[in-house]
Amino acid sequence: METEAWKIPPQEIERRSFAIIDSEAGPHDWDPEAWTVVRRLVHTTADFDYVKDTVISPGAIESGVRALKNGALVLTDTKMALNGVNKSVLAPHHVEVLCLVDDPRVLSRARETSRTRSQVAVDLAYEERVKEGRDLIFVFGNAPTALYRLLERLEKDPALKRPALVLGFPVGFVNAYESKKELSLSQTPHFITNLSRKGGSNVAAAAVNALAKLAG
Repeated sequence: METEAWKIPPQEIERRSFAIIDSEAGPHDWDPEAWTVVRRLVHTTADFDYVKDTVISPGAIESGVRALKNGALVLTDTKMALNGVNKSVLAPHHVEVLCLVDDPRVLSRARETSRTRSQVAVDLAYEERVKEGRDLIFVFGNAPTALYRLLERLEKDPALKRPALVLGFPVGFVNAYESKKELSLSQTPHFITNLSRKGGSNVAAAAVNALAKLAG
């Protein structure tokens, strides 16, 4: 190689990346905390559509940050999202990040009911982990069926514990956009989503990591 310009420290790469995003994003109305989240989504995907497609409900960031500081239980719909969350940043707050899709009971019930594992995992989370009384953050990066199931349970049972935050980023062509639209129109008080087919486990994890940074 004729140049070693690519040998840049990780912190400098991130700094330059954010500077490029800030300069190329164009005009927007995001406040500084919301921009921390949206910019992280752009950084993860190199896709500026998140600047205009992201929807953050009033008070969502405050609720999510507060939940993380209080040691929330973060439930992801995929192992990929679980692995993408920076747990070392969350460790001082005693946050637990969990994915139940490989739980034997989920596997068994999914086979018996012909439902998706991530959908059944939402039920198991409410059956067992909600009893602990911790704040809940649901993270969906792949499974619209799981997001629909959560919204269904919350609609049918007003007494059910409300999540502190729902991060809805299912990706794909079948019910991905529709599930996120349903989330945006639901009575779920606090959510962050994007109204397009785009998303994914990496995007969902990035949203958690942005909130973790705000939680300090």
